[in-house]
Formats: sequence, C-alpha cells, structure tokens
Amino acid sequence: MADMQKALATQLNNIEELTGKSLDELKAIIKQSNLTKHTEIVKMLKDVFALGHGHANTLAHFAKESTTTAASESNPLDALYTGPKAALRDIHDSLLQHMNQFGPFDTAAKQKYVSYRRNKQFAMIGPATNTRVELGLNIKALPESPRLEKLPAGQMCQYRVKLSHPEQVDDEVIAWIKAAYDNAG
Repeated sequence: MADMQKALATQLNNIEELTGKSLDELKAIIKQSNLTKHTEIVKMLKDVFALGHGHANTLAHFAKESTTTAASESNPLDALYTGPKAALRDIHDSLLQHMNQFGPFDTAAKQKYVSYRRNKQFAMIGPATNTRVELGLNIKALPESPRLEKLPAGQMCQYRVKLSHPEQVDDEVIAWIKAAYDNAG
C-alpha cells in the first residue's frame, strides 16, 4: 500500500503545482461550490483549473474522503466498518490475523473492500451488507463445499465465501485463503 500512497502523494503535489493552490485551498473551493455529485465536482475542477480528468477525479475523491473519513488514513478498515457495519470488523480482523502468518503481501484499499495481492490478487475482503462480510478468493480450483460459492467466469474472483460471524473464520476458510495466497506467489 505504500507505493499507492506515494503515487497519490505525487499526483496531489502535481495538482497543487498545476493549480497554484494548496490542497486545503482546493478543498475549500470544492466545499464552497456546494456541488455534491462527484461528476459535477470533476467538471467544475476541469473548467475552473483546466485539469485533466485524472487529476480532477483524484482531487474530487481526495476532497470527499479527507472530509468524511479522516480516520481511514491510518487504517482503511476504519472507513469500511462504520455505522451498522462496525460489528463486522471482527470478521475482517480475524481473517487478517491468519493471513499475516502466511508471509508478505500488498494491501490496496478500495471504496467497498480491500484487495490483497502478491504477484497477483489472491483475496478481496469487505462488508457486502450490514450483516455479512464477503471474502473473494482468486484461485482456479478449490474443493467443493456448501460454504464456497463458485462465481461465473469474468468475475474478479473465482470463489466467494459469505461470513456473518467471526467463528466462521475456521480452518477450512483459512486453508482456502492460504491456497489462494500460495497460488498468487
């Protein structure tokens, strides 16, 4: 995740240089615009500052995230597990505790889940509903189990496991993740 953060920091520095404004000034401009839709904010940034779409999109996301989820900067799980989904955090933490014993891997926080990868992605974990975490596994073949849902071709992962209680993170689930981890190396 450090590489992604470095890339984001570089892009934000470039935006400051292009606009001649600090990030705080740009966030204030966005807030003062009273625009709420992401596409409207991106258009405004492109029009006012002649930013390309990539820079405007990144700045719009950054301004929104920095004002609504400051806690997520230290841990991306803080942003995913809020409100009614907060009780599901224990499931994700339990999965991570086991995964950390496998060896090194990279983490990439997304809007609704966290991606875990070695040479390629091996797992995706995130709250799918207010009562369930979904674990996506990226591996071609696993032994059949009623708990393991095979996904149609073309999906980001080949399998999905639905977890609603930390106790469901058992030896079987950990073995599936370990197989996907080993396969991604």
